[in-house]
Amino acid sequence: MTAIYQNSGNDTTAGSASLRGNESAAGNAPVWENRSAAAPQTMPERTRWGEKRYYSLDYYLKETYGRKLYKIALDGGFTCPNRDGTLGYGGCIFCSAGGSGDFAGDRTLSVAAQMDAGKALLAKKYQGTGYIAYFQAYTGTYGPLSRLREAFTEAIRYPGTEILSIATRPDCLPREVLTLLQELSLEIPVWIELGLQTIHQKSADFIRRGYELPVFEQAVRDLRSIGIPVIVHVILGLPAEDTKDILATIQYLNDMDIQGVKLQLLHVLKGTELAAYYKAHPFPVLTLTEYLRLLGACINQLRPDIVIHRLTGDGPKRLLMEPEWTANKRLVLNQIQSYFKSQDIWQGRSYTNGRITHSL
Repeated sequence: MTAIYQNSGNDTTAGSASLRGNESAAGNAPVWENRSAAAPQTMPERTRWGEKRYYSLDYYLKETYGRKLYKIALDGGFTCPNRDGTLGYGGCIFCSAGGSGDFAGDRTLSVAAQMDAGKALLAKKYQGTGYIAYFQAYTGTYGPLSRLREAFTEAIRYPGTEILSIATRPDCLPREVLTLLQELSLEIPVWIELGLQTIHQKSADFIRRGYELPVFEQAVRDLRSIGIPVIVHVILGLPAEDTKDILATIQYLNDMDIQGVKLQLLHVLKGTELAAYYKAHPFPVLTLTEYLRLLGACINQLRPDIVIHRLTGDGPKRLLMEPEWTANKRLVLNQIQSYFKSQDIWQGRSYTNGRITHSL
């Protein structure tokens, strides 16, 4: 699928929203003044992705597969070089004991058994037969090649699996793993999710990411050279990063050959090193109002052909310390849609790189 877009607009803000009323830490909904009917815009009519103002994963899947597909989060039993001593111990500073896979299956079970369990959980709201097998926990390509092949093959052979998606690190894609991914992609679409989080080295050092930007860039080139779509994780709200810093990360991604993005609000989770740091050195966490403004700015600037896989994320309630308002996921998602509409935000509105062509 190829998409061509033209945008000559120069609006780089999320809209000049004004807030009426109070917003509590628990996430009471802010009330926004509607300014979407302000002065006429010079930008072309926004692309319509169904009823949403951005290119959602849901829309992409329905357009591509003709129906909704559901992710089943898996734990392949892997670890991470940032945990086993290769690079460090404890993982990235924000990472939970579950390796950011707190909603993944039980690693003591086989992949097929985890798929069965995930399918059973979905059965009450989903009666379809199409699934995305998602290796979410820890680093999904960090392990013996034979084990990777066994786990991934078991996932793609599971009845109803339409896509294999793997979350990993850019420094964990050696040539033999790339060859395996290419082989698997001949049987089923394979997606790779890379945890970039930020382009700013100071922040990367703070979260203990463990690799520098050229490593990420090489991983993207390697994956795209074998036809593997790349989805990038970005954290919004890192300490010491302001809107300008975050938009610099978005613009950087606009210039990369990536196909998807996950925008993740920083969560402070109990038991993490970030939680210990937060207790010792409290830093401001984003309010719902601040997050809506920041997210709107990111969406306005994001290249229009990049599929948005996530707009906020949600940590396990039993582990969540801050921001407390994120525990009300339905409220957050409703407020995002309402804010985008009231401020006439849509993906690519302020994207200024001119005409682009990218294969999805």
